[in-house]
Amino acid sequence: MTDVNKAFELISRGTDEIIKAEDLLKKLETGRKLRIKVGFDPTAPDLHIGHTVIINKMRQFQDLGHDVTFLIGDFTGLIGDPTGKNVTRKPLTKEEVLENAETYATQVFKVLDREKTSIRFNSEWMDELGSEGMIRLAAKYTLARMLERDDFENRYREGQPISLHELLYPLVQGYDSVMLKSDVEMGGTDQKFNLLVGRQLQQQDGQEPQVIITLPLLEGLDGVQKMSKSLNNYVGITDAPDEMFGKLMSISDEMMWRYFDLLSFKGNDELAALKQRVADGENPRDIKFLLCEELVERFHDHEAAQKARETFIARFQGGAMPEEIPEKTLDSNGDGFGIAAALTKCDLTSSNSEAFRMVQQGGVRIDGEKVTDRNLRLEPGFEGVLQVGKRKFCKAHVK
Repeated sequence: MTDVNKAFELISRGTDEIIKAEDLLKKLETGRKLRIKVGFDPTAPDLHIGHTVIINKMRQFQDLGHDVTFLIGDFTGLIGDPTGKNVTRKPLTKEEVLENAETYATQVFKVLDREKTSIRFNSEWMDELGSEGMIRLAAKYTLARMLERDDFENRYREGQPISLHELLYPLVQGYDSVMLKSDVEMGGTDQKFNLLVGRQLQQQDGQEPQVIITLPLLEGLDGVQKMSKSLNNYVGITDAPDEMFGKLMSISDEMMWRYFDLLSFKGNDELAALKQRVADGENPRDIKFLLCEELVERFHDHEAAQKARETFIARFQGGAMPEEIPEKTLDSNGDGFGIAAALTKCDLTSSNSEAFRMVQQGGVRIDGEKVTDRNLRLEPGFEGVLQVGKRKFCKAHVK
């Protein structure tokens, strides 16, 4: 296999769609450095590893020798991205945009090579475009085509307001591609319409249209819903090493390969070799260790990754408890608490029914001893460590 084909396979791994794949291959075959563009609206960034899927792909392009532009949409941030919204999004102030942009830069360089990353702001050319230029830009696209966008179409059909400035957003994003003369633009699957606008505007400007690469949303630790802090199924890139390692070890063996595809910098040949090791009978847990170590090292360092692995083994395979455990005093008015109610009040389960289910599944312990009686009561004066699963602990005091 040629180096170009290997590069194409690496770039393609984990993507949702490439428009057009044959165009990307042709661009790679030229041997020149491609201009890779990814735009980020600086809404308050507090990144989890799901957000890094596209940043990882940017790093792969960097490692292949291509030029990556991290475009901060300080101008488009003033419009507010309408993608996926059923109401008009509140625009940011200039001060908020700049503050958030600085926070973004601090976080993304945990993945990107700072020396190989060009940071641009789209206000550079949008401020110069002026009102006449904006009118000429708006003339390049029809309202009918704009309303083909799913979220606009749905809002229009349901009678939800669509402000005129929101219709400018895809045009400005597309114009960014014209100004940067991008060869490739990447975005989430929800950005496909905006990326296609960029292709059309480039063609109208006489440029070779950019290749579009859309990337999927990473499933969270539950393996079902997309990773989200609101769903509490996330791994934050600022999580402590032990917490990050433990969370990642909780994913299923099947989901592990999805995480490898979207998050690991290991090559395709390396991943194939790891899958073969599992097929040959090696414990998937040991392969999962490699994933956890790679990600903890990326966001912390090698020493932290090794220590997190040792801590995990000691805590969860050796039965050790964490050094710091939250404490809670439960006031029962002298009546005591059933085990289910106690677990719920300690925030170890979301409901009594979940607590009963965890007891039945053998996932509840008191001071390290498994609880088998779902009707167990904790009487006034009880003090002990309640545990649910491998990672949830609470020192409970019953009054």
